[in-house]
Amino acid sequence: MKKRHTEHRTISEVLKDFVSEHRLEDGLDKIDARDAWAKLMGNGVNTYTTNVILKNDTLHVSLSSAVLREELSYGKEKIIRLLNESIGKDLIKTLILR
Repeated sequence: MKKRHTEHRTISEVLKDFVSEHRLEDGLDKIDARDAWAKLMGNGVNTYTTNVILKNDTLHVSLSSAVLREELSYGKEKIIRLLNESIGKDLIKTLILR
């Protein structure tokens, strides 16, 4: 049986402990990356985005427009930097546009 914590802790501390104990960081990082893409790119790009998947440190984005894919490929480094700033940690190293 787990030991009961008698000291007062904030909810954020308790949630961080829960996430780390149950190894949920990877799943939460995937959701954060998908949400950051949607927020950063806006409705114009999101209408052509079919799938966003984070594998290890690579973000795979499927787009239904070849023209948009080509246009976004010119600013990959800037997109990666903005996504990492939005997430709050250096999570994405590579961006693959399909």
